[in-house]
Amino acid sequence: MQPILKEIDSLKNKLRNLRPLNTAELQRLRDEFVIETTYNSNAIEGNTLTLRETALILQEGITIAEKPLRDHLDVIGFKDAFYYIIDLASHNAPLTEQTIKTIHSLVLMNDRENRGTYRNVPVRILGAKHTPPQPYLVQPSIEQLMQHYEKWKQTLHIIEAVALLHLEFESIHPFIDGNGRTGRLLLNFELIKNGLLPVDIKFTDRRKYYECFDAYHTHSKDPGELISLIAEYEKAELNHYIQIIK
Repeated sequence: MQPILKEIDSLKNKLRNLRPLNTAELQRLRDEFVIETTYNSNAIEGNTLTLRETALILQEGITIAEKPLRDHLDVIGFKDAFYYIIDLASHNAPLTEQTIKTIHSLVLMNDRENRGTYRNVPVRILGAKHTPPQPYLVQPSIEQLMQHYEKWKQTLHIIEAVALLHLEFESIHPFIDGNGRTGRLLLNFELIKNGLLPVDIKFTDRRKYYECFDAYHTHSKDPGELISLIAEYEKAELNHYIQIIK
């Protein structure tokens, strides 16, 4: 186990033993996080809204002039999907195919025809070191991934397991659009269920993030780079919460 994962376990226990935040404090922090992660996750996928514009849409319901309707819907859909995974995690709901499809349906609210539906056409990810499976292999690939993930959780640290889940999910690329946002939400869903904090992969780190996938497919499926990236984000979030409570 990487030293940082042991440090995260220690920080997780430290946070658990501190005075819990009251409902209003927790909601304020969560709302701030949702705005930032909505901005970053959508920006990684090409959304043109700024962080400030994202906040105005989510907090004030303001429409940003000259910005596409799709960009607005992406923001609202991602926010709804994030609160959906929070609710699921609070009930310790299992990760299932239906969960994945429901999250995707919220994320892709602007595309009624394709939301929550596996793709029916082959796809290529430009610049990627990997070609996703043919459409007829998508569902069995997802089913196999769910089985593998259950085994990974039994033998690996949860951050190692979710890193593999994310890398393999994006490799399958099960939907015609919205795979990245859905995959990052699934990652956070599993972190929250396991007593950790959600992480916000920054738009400014997108190159480093994409390089994690290239490294995985060129280095014999070694998830080390993504494990390190997620772990650094998790460590920062835990320290942030601990400092606030103190």
